[in-house]
Amino acid sequence: MTLPVADAATRAEILDWLDRFATCVRAVDYKSAYPFWHEQALAFGTHKRVLEGLWDWRDRQWDSVWPKTDDFRFVPEQTHVLASPDGQMAVAITPWGSTGFHPDGTAFDRPGRASIILMRQGQTWVGVHSHMSLERGVPQESHGNREVIAR
Repeated sequence: MTLPVADAATRAEILDWLDRFATCVRAVDYKSAYPFWHEQALAFGTHKRVLEGLWDWRDRQWDSVWPKTDDFRFVPEQTHVLASPDGQMAVAITPWGSTGFHPDGTAFDRPGRASIILMRQGQTWVGVHSHMSLERGVPQESHGNREVIAR
């Protein structure tokens, strides 16, 4: 039995979703990011317990990462997309990168990986779970100070 690899159209939709969500992260625009996620989404990261719901995730994870980093992006050419046979669920397994900042302001590469589970709602995809973690050896804290443009 082989993995349920997404067809080309589903893969393109998920890559587009990832790109548009990453745009929100780079802009530190929470308000524009909310529609990408189910309000009851479950999430965790490198050192966070399971966060239940979009607002808990925003307050405990987004606030501690998005304003403190820059240049967030997924790596589409290395992204795997799996999909359920009925086309209602998909999983993106993808590396990502960003820029972190040491306390003195110098930048460092901040690579990681993510698994994101999405479900179809009508003609759109909505994230229901995210696990994002840093690669080993990457500093856990970043000291950037960018403004949240829309809460």
